[in-house]
Amino acid sequence: MTTLVAAAARPIVYRTRGSAHGPITRLMSPGDLGKFLKPFVFLDLFDHDGPAFNGALHPHSGIATLTYVAGGAISYIDPDNVRGTLAAGGVEWMQAGRGMWHGGGIDKAGRTSGFQLWVALPPELELGPTVTICQSPDDVQEDGPARVLLGSHGAASSAIESPAPINYLAVRLKGGERWRYTPPAGHTVGWVAARSTRANSRCSRNPGTPSTSWRTATRPSSWPSSIRTSW
Repeated sequence: MTTLVAAAARPIVYRTRGSAHGPITRLMSPGDLGKFLKPFVFLDLFDHDGPAFNGALHPHSGIATLTYVAGGAISYIDPDNVRGTLAAGGVEWMQAGRGMWHGGGIDKAGRTSGFQLWVALPPELELGPTVTICQSPDDVQEDGPARVLLGSHGAASSAIESPAPINYLAVRLKGGERWRYTPPAGHTVGWVAARSTRANSRCSRNPGTPSTSWRTATRPSSWPSSIRTSW
């Protein structure tokens, strides 16, 4: 005989709309959610609407970043001075290890948006080799509405070797659509960065134009058996 035990509901322990600095909104940093969400360091939302530009080369060490392009396109420069463009749905993984130079920018005028996640590397990789992987949208596997940026979900998995057991998904839901996520065994922390787009005549734009808001929430270290999201 099989007995089903209902999982107790877990509260959301922190909510934020982040801290905006021009086109960058920092949704997570070590001073707030970082203390709950190690090895995650930063989560930045970028939302640029304007001319194209090239960012200057700059150094990194001891960390990794994953840049996901939600809309528009970005340019990149890898340590071998190879230049390229990532369209919407593409991913750039930079594992700085012992140190590397990195650069990029906005490929075309108009609106470009996405996320950049910063991850602390474990001690054995902090001074390890550098790794750069750029995936086109077709290289990023999907399971239902979820694109798998790191780790695996359902029948889909990322080709990027993650420095820690991490599932990082980009999920796009239609109005009224529901999606359920069951974390793997051993995953102890969960967090969500959510965007809602709706018609809102009370905002400063013209009545009826889309209004977009972002919010980040984290659950405590004991997960429920599953998380269900409605949009």
